[in-house]
Amino acid sequence: MVLTWPVGIGRTTQRDQASGHSRRKLLGVGALLVLGGTVTPLTGCDLFDRDDQPAPPPDPLRPMVDESLALAAAYRANATAHPELADRLNPIAETHTAHAAELARVIGVTVPSAAPAAPTTAPAADPNGARTALRALEKTAQQSAAAACAAAPAERAALLGSIVAARATHQEALK
Repeated sequence: MVLTWPVGIGRTTQRDQASGHSRRKLLGVGALLVLGGTVTPLTGCDLFDRDDQPAPPPDPLRPMVDESLALAAAYRANATAHPELADRLNPIAETHTAHAAELARVIGVTVPSAAPAAPTTAPAADPNGARTALRALEKTAQQSAAAACAAAPAERAALLGSIVAARATHQEALK
């Protein structure tokens, strides 16, 4: 610290004969200001205030992320079980993964980078049964996306509307 004015040691200075500021007094005031500057921000970050605020509710689109990931996993499982359907099912699985990624970006969460969860139902024994089961899953998912779209604010409705349309298209692609 560089002091730019004369400081007397136990005596008055030439500039101001009435006040004698000692170096010890000035350093003590400076130390108090520095300490006060570090303690004050701590009081603003609830370090000393322990009012427990409830956690914010989860985003209403979070179930849509999980549903899209589950649909992608179901398509991949059926594509593995029925290789003759893989050309038709894998692009739809990728679409559901893209929907999950975009929904996650909108709500501010990360999509799990681990392997997708196992589908809740086992793949059907034959390809026609697999397509029928996937169409039923798509119909249910389309209805939940339409309900979410109707309840969503305007900035999210466009994304949800496109997901509803994609799920309707997937049902037709599975015929």
